[in-house]
Amino acid sequence: MSVVESVLTRIPQPYRRIAIRHRELLKFGVVGGITFFIDTAIFYFLKLTILAPKPVTAKIVAVLVATIVSYVLNREWSFRTRGGRERHHEAALYFAVSGIGIGLYAAPLWISRYLLHLQEPFTSRFVEEIADFTAGQIVGLLVGMAFRWWAFRKWVFPTHHHAEAEPREMSFSRR
Repeated sequence: MSVVESVLTRIPQPYRRIAIRHRELLKFGVVGGITFFIDTAIFYFLKLTILAPKPVTAKIVAVLVATIVSYVLNREWSFRTRGGRERHHEAALYFAVSGIGIGLYAAPLWISRYLLHLQEPFTSRFVEEIADFTAGQIVGLLVGMAFRWWAFRKWVFPTHHHAEAEPREMSFSRR
């Protein structure tokens, strides 16, 4: 019995149907949770050590590492029943979408720091840390993950059915 099956057997029946129906989203969320911890650990390690004067750079490096881990986990677990593209094409699309996602992850932190000036000497160190966490680890994460969920399903890991349905739709429009 797989880990997923053993977890599903412990969920009450009404919720089990919902979990099965939204299994890709749940798996994507688990991968997101794992990569959130990777991202947060790397971000704070870099921000508090070698990249202290450059928090946005620290955030970008952390998201890049988390994105590589995310590709492997999403490809092999979350979206393993989707796709059908050659691996190099799929990876290129994944990292292109993730590149846009990195910008979306970093934008709230940049806005917090450089537009709203929520940093020392304009505010206390405590307020700076709260603002960095809120902007970089919560707002940026939510905006980036929502975009990536939508874009991965649409372009990177489309269903086989969707890819097969397009030629039929085109043939109907020619008649």
